[in-house]
Amino acid sequence: MAAVQPPVPLRPHHLLCSLTYRGEGYSAAFVAGYDRVIERLAAGAPICIVEGPDAICGPRLGEPDCHCQEPRIAWRDRQAAADLAPCLGQALLPGTELPGLVDHLPALRAAFAEGTLRTACSGCAWHDLCDQVALAGFAGTRLLPPVPSIS
Repeated sequence: MAAVQPPVPLRPHHLLCSLTYRGEGYSAAFVAGYDRVIERLAAGAPICIVEGPDAICGPRLGEPDCHCQEPRIAWRDRQAAADLAPCLGQALLPGTELPGLVDHLPALRAAFAEGTLRTACSGCAWHDLCDQVALAGFAGTRLLPPVPSIS
């Protein structure tokens, strides 16, 4: 029997960021931390929606240019939650637990590419990169469904 994984604490807009994440970020520590989160998500870890800094923000919290607690980021989370709710079939309020993200990847990426999940992306420094990733069919992204093992 597989061990139950604890939920990954994520703010709503980071669910969107994870769709296009290719290993780029603010620092080596940030990328290493993000990679660990992506590994957990790819392995099917559940998600707990949080308000404010999450598992991805962690490496940036002590940096002087950290924006994780700014009002514009809280706005981004509200917009992402509103856009994602119809795709995930539930409201994304703080404390909401999702069974995982991998099963939703095709639908989420299709909606992202169509632009229906991009309200929260307005004004984001990574917007153009995410556009390029979506236009390239999400090639090179790190969040992939697990490969079934052959027994």
